[in-house]
Amino acid sequence: ERALRVLDGAVLVLCSVSGVQSQTITVDRQMRRYNVPRISFINKMDRAGANPKRIIDQIRTKLKMPAAALQVPIGAEDAFEGVVDILSNRAIYNRGARGEDVVYDKVPDHLVESVNAAREELVSVLAEVDDEIGELFIEDKVPTVEQLHAAVRRATIARTFTPVLMGSAIKDKGIQTLLDAVVRYLPKPTEVKNTMLDIDNEEKELAVMPYSNQPFVGLAFKLEEGKYGQLTYIRVYQGRLEKGQFAYHVKSGKKVKISRLVRMHSNSMEDVNSVGAGEICALFGIDCASGDTFTDGTRYSMSTMFVPEPVISLSLTPKEKNSPNFSKALNRFQKEDPTFRVHIDSESKQTIISGMGELHLDIYVERMRREYNVDC
Repeated sequence: ERALRVLDGAVLVLCSVSGVQSQTITVDRQMRRYNVPRISFINKMDRAGANPKRIIDQIRTKLKMPAAALQVPIGAEDAFEGVVDILSNRAIYNRGARGEDVVYDKVPDHLVESVNAAREELVSVLAEVDDEIGELFIEDKVPTVEQLHAAVRRATIARTFTPVLMGSAIKDKGIQTLLDAVVRYLPKPTEVKNTMLDIDNEEKELAVMPYSNQPFVGLAFKLEEGKYGQLTYIRVYQGRLEKGQFAYHVKSGKKVKISRLVRMHSNSMEDVNSVGAGEICALFGIDCASGDTFTDGTRYSMSTMFVPEPVISLSLTPKEKNSPNFSKALNRFQKEDPTFRVHIDSESKQTIISGMGELHLDIYVERMRREYNVDC
């Protein structure tokens, strides 16, 4: 929910055996809520029972999204070797210890027919969702590779189509082609329409200008307690954020100094001096909650994320009475996670925690024990 609120595009990962599962449908609903265009990636092509055709049918029927493959697998299950790119009509193999050597070759003879069939299917699906390909299809003309790339991009950004790629992440096959597709078909920050609300002007909607020479507007979408205190992830929507400048916290009206700015690479971080519009960065030592807006002094606010109502509640009692860490932990978890709620029942005087499921609450009880030494 938090990530999709700030992303301009995403890769939906499906399993080549079990396909569209219940959680896939949930994530699909979240992507639609925030209008996020997607590329679909069928993973685990090396598993027994891998069947990409069946999965593409499931995307069309269960997710009701027109889809077509851009690749044909070379072999399947144990014999999965690589993929054939339908558009450029060449085979792609991954060699080397971690698949870092991408080797291009001609299409294996036994696959020529199925590659041609897949290409025809791709053109016919695109003809239904894209006007330019539709006209060529009616006139029986063959679209060029450039026209097909452009049509896939237009239809993906318009969210009327999803291109399907395949591979095996654990065997390092098909990942570089997926990254190429991310660059080629998903939108740039300037091609996505975002709005913000002008608080002083009856919350009038304004368009966000995703350029670095505009006034700064950013959204804190995720908090994490790190070893240096609170780490706040921010998506910069317009303007620049520079180290040493002051940012205005719209909700509290306070000014905060940006003392350290980092770019995150999974679990490692890189210090940077400034980040521009469309980028995601992280800040240290800033007091805010998930979904807060920061600006350079204007009172604009990004719309916050959708927070579902909790579905399960537990009564929670610490084994040691009057432990200061108990309330400290609960306060921090609430700030970090908007779906985690705490209240005190007026009649029984018990502390009640509510969340999205049994596992959700179990994890917080476990984190209290591990991070705060509070047994409950």
